[in-house]
Amino acid sequence: MSYVDAEIASQPDCWREAARLAATAADRLPRPGERVAVVGCGTSWFMAMAYAARREHLGQGETDAFQASEFPAGRRYDRLVAITRSGTTTEVTELIAALRGRVPTTVLVGDPDSPAVALADAAVTMPFADERSVVQTRFATTALALLRAHLGDNIDVLAADAEVAVRAPLPIDPALIEQVTFLGCGWTVGLAQEAALKCREAATFWAEAYPAMDYRHGPISIAAPGRLVWAFGELPDGLPADVAATGAAFVHSRTHGCRTVLGSWAAGRTPVDPMADLILAQRFAVALATSRGLDPDAPRHLTRSVVLA
Repeated sequence: MSYVDAEIASQPDCWREAARLAATAADRLPRPGERVAVVGCGTSWFMAMAYAARREHLGQGETDAFQASEFPAGRRYDRLVAITRSGTTTEVTELIAALRGRVPTTVLVGDPDSPAVALADAAVTMPFADERSVVQTRFATTALALLRAHLGDNIDVLAADAEVAVRAPLPIDPALIEQVTFLGCGWTVGLAQEAALKCREAATFWAEAYPAMDYRHGPISIAAPGRLVWAFGELPDGLPADVAATGAAFVHSRTHGCRTVLGSWAAGRTPVDPMADLILAQRFAVALATSRGLDPDAPRHLTRSVVLA
């Protein structure tokens, strides 16, 4: 078993631990009504996107997500939350340092001894979710689970869905797919972006991601037999039928149990929460890598953290 396989499988327990940690870390996390910016790089940025949209949807305050290098210097916030597995990513540490004394900063980090912990005003450390793999899986979703717990989402239910997702057969055979497009709506747009990134990182595979409502404004033109559209969360009316008309395969968490396109799906309980569905997409990416003769623990051109000279 690869490192990434083991880390994917550990997510239900990590999410439960994150929920317990959220209860003791509440004073370091955004308060209702605060105007918050959330930043990260790569996978962490996509988790920031998901959290920002969910926090606003739940009415807890204005929340913006940025890639750390693109934080708008002139915009005022009550708090900045930075998500960084290693705590060494240059864009993140430089931003936290630049905001010192101007904006309260909280860092969610895997390594308690990392530079980001010393730079930030507050830290929530999650060494239990840190990873050996280059490709991020459990740290990112655990950070999002912690933030969702702080928003009031029921992580016990979410972890139960995750238990299903780590064991269930994949909804489609990766060997039969030549391209995949992931779609999301609202807070799940970030999950769709992350699923596509996993396919690119682990398997050097052609994968794209879009907001579901935007998909018919151009990107649907590449849908075809042998290609896959995978959606997270709620769907716009008519979208499944429009995808079916292209001949592309279609996967959606609410149709796993009743739809067979190019693969097969076992009967029984299926994941409901889109974050648990992301686990299936992570496993799909690893299976893609294996089917292409690649090592998902050694992705091309990537390192565990980007530290600039």
